Amino acid sequence: GDPFDTSVLLWTRAAPVSTANPGPDVDVPICVSYKVFDNPRLSGSVINSGEAFTSYDVDWTVKVEATGLKADTRYWYQFADCTNAVTVSPVGATRTLPDPDTPAEDVNGGKPLTLAVFSCSRWQDGYFNAYGYAAHNTSADIFIHLGDYIYESLGNGASIGRQTLGRELATIFDYRQRLGQYRTDTSLIYAHQYSPWITDDHEVADQAWKAGTADSNDTTVGCSFSPSGACFTDRKLAAVRAYHEWIPIRQVVADDKLRIWRNFQIGKLLDLTMLDTRNTCVRQITDVNTISSYPNRSIMGFEQENWFYSSLSESQARGAVWRIIGQQIVFSQLNESGTYKLTFIHRLYCVNPLKDAWDGYRANRMRVLDYLYNNHITNTIILSGDSHANWVSDLAIPNDTTTYNPNTGDGAIGVEFAGTAVTSSSAFGAGISPQAADKISQVYVAANPDLQWSEGSYRGFFTLTIDANNINATYYAMNNIKTANLDGFSSAQFNVQKGANKLTRPVAGGNVAAGVLKSTVV
Repeated sequence: GDPFDTSVLLWTRAAPVSTANPGPDVDVPICVSYKVFDNPRLSGSVINSGEAFTSYDVDWTVKVEATGLKADTRYWYQFADCTNAVTVSPVGATRTLPDPDTPAEDVNGGKPLTLAVFSCSRWQDGYFNAYGYAAHNTSADIFIHLGDYIYESLGNGASIGRQTLGRELATIFDYRQRLGQYRTDTSLIYAHQYSPWITDDHEVADQAWKAGTADSNDTTVGCSFSPSGACFTDRKLAAVRAYHEWIPIRQVVADDKLRIWRNFQIGKLLDLTMLDTRNTCVRQITDVNTISSYPNRSIMGFEQENWFYSSLSESQARGAVWRIIGQQIVFSQLNESGTYKLTFIHRLYCVNPLKDAWDGYRANRMRVLDYLYNNHITNTIILSGDSHANWVSDLAIPNDTTTYNPNTGDGAIGVEFAGTAVTSSSAFGAGISPQAADKISQVYVAANPDLQWSEGSYRGFFTLTIDANNINATYYAMNNIKTANLDGFSSAQFNVQKGANKLTRPVAGGNVAAGVLKSTVV
């Protein structure tokens, strides 16, 4: 994970096994070696190698940085037991990024670079087929994950062989156990084995914010959610520790494991800026509706927000063609017409009202849009997850149809691609049919000027294929997540041209295989 131009993080887990009772001595560390090669046969010269110790204290995980690598190059690697070289891991594959000064047209050897984008993988809801489909059936170079890599809940997946282990997550043991269970999914294993990942969101619990979650905080009542007696602060520290153990993510600053906002310069083709939009929220709907437009509210926190603006300007100043923003929650406004009371609306606006969407931070959203417009920041693409549905929008001032023309896209300042869940239930209702979901989507695309496509039935992911002149977004839908399979199809394709700052018209070529286009109802 987290590739740079000359290095990348490599991950494995090397747990002791023993037939003795009561088992292996957990106080004895294990030495693991690794070697990096420039070919899948692991032949010829070793490009990089080293050794690392792991122990019970880090759940037997190993995370090393392979250094001295060539930019924009694919590599293969393998771990082994230092004391017994025939005990080896599977062979993994990864890649480095191009040097930041690589001309846009030369990135990825002159071929388009493809990002595969995912979010929201709930174990008990189904098999993680989207990961496998992307790894096997697309040309994805890097996997991007926008939150909810794991869930803390139990649910009931026994009928499809997906019963979660343990209890609702609260302690370090709980989080490690759940992460370990996730890493038994065939598609997830394969996707991690053959591609580097860039992830965000610390995966603490549902609707986590800086001082609590949907069911926990540091009050007496908030500490009673689990038989463990863990309070929210204990829970957060356990979750963050396990996340850094199990996920190949770099620690951005040495003294702050909570900071995950960071930037990747991928040649002169693009800057990938990963944000953390789980910093703050308030809990009552009366409070949120009253203060959502207050200028002193920031969904990112003001330190990160100012860093974000500087990153946008620096990206444009250095000559990067595209600015791609990875963050967890839907950025564009989603007005509800009153016809439907969606699961999505209830989840985002009633359980912890407006917390999990930029609609709860309207002034902050306006500051972002104003910065893009006023500083003439072009070619900006926002990526979003969390909502368990697909949404594609031009980026424009909400409800401003004077400056922005929904038919032509003129007046927009960028594009948002928001993706559905890998498995988590639809925002439009669990198990909803495509026909029923389309009726809801029709209402949404009619009520929101900048929303150009909505789809709420299928689970899946999307890819961005990027070159110096175009971004092509392809949405993929999984036909069946109740068994492990690679059965899916392309549900919609979109294009953004360099300098246009809007979706190419006709949007999606005027035709999609699922969901509803604005052009068909307005």
